Amino acid sequence: MSEKKDPSVWQGFKTFLMRGNVVDLAVAVVIGAAFTNIVNAVVKGIINPLVGAIGTKNLDHYSSCLSSTCEGEQGIRILWGSVLGATLSFVITAAVVYFLMVLPMSKYLARAEARRKEKEGTHEVIEVTELEVLKEIRDALVAQRGSGHNRQ
Repeated sequence: MSEKKDPSVWQGFKTFLMRGNVVDLAVAVVIGAAFTNIVNAVVKGIINPLVGAIGTKNLDHYSSCLSSTCEGEQGIRILWGSVLGATLSFVITAAVVYFLMVLPMSKYLARAEARRKEKEGTHEVIEVTELEVLKEIRDALVAQRGSGHNRQ
């Protein structure tokens, strides 16, 4: 009995893996991981030194104490520097992704769509022109038949 179930489960798994969207997702993850390395290099190599020129490269050391003493592990410490660092890293990453990937791709797709519409518009003009010519031919034939019919 289990022999019949195993091939169907295996077949289902193979079907799942061979779907286009699973392969696309795997490619996206790999490209995303490679792109993360690029973004991290930009942040560490360019952005952090610029921020370091203004203040410090490492924001993790900034914190505030809510209790009267915050020595060692005692007291309630709010690590707002870590939150600020993570937020800046997110904003910088989002900006790099937007300006280096999304914006150029959007412009490219808009140009491609405009070219496609331009081709369709030209095609429609030709069709309308042909339709007009056919109507004129029809009208001329009707007029010719009408005038020839009246003579007889």
